[in-house]
Amino acid sequence: MSKKNSDNKLVYSTDPGSTRNFFDDDENDTEQKTSENKQILRVTLDRKQRGGKEVTLVTGFKGSDTEIKELGSYLKSKCGGGGAVKDGEIIVQGNHVEKVIKLLIEKGFNNTKRSGG
Repeated sequence: MSKKNSDNKLVYSTDPGSTRNFFDDDENDTEQKTSENKQILRVTLDRKQRGGKEVTLVTGFKGSDTEIKELGSYLKSKCGGGGAVKDGEIIVQGNHVEKVIKLLIEKGFNNTKRSGG
C-alpha cells in the first residue's frame, strides 16, 4: 500500500521488495554534475590571523550548506586533519594544497586552481 502526494511521487511504501531510494532525484544529479564543472574553486595556503599555523583554504564553492559540509568532511578525512566550514569556505588544517586540488578534480571539480604563492 502506498500514499502519493499531488506530484505523484512516492512518499511512503510498505512493500518490502521496494529498492527505490525515495530521496534521490536523478534530475538533480545531472544538474549537480554540470554545476560542478562550471564552478571555479580556488585553493590557497593561508597563515593570516592563525598564529603562524598553515591551513588549506578552498573558496568559490556555490551550492547548499549541506553540500559544502559534505565536501569539507570528505576533504578533511582524506587529508587526515581537522578543519571547518565557515562563511562558504572550507578550511583544512595543514599544508595540503596539492592533495586537495587532486581530490577536487577527482570529485568532478575540473576548474580547480591554485591561488596565491
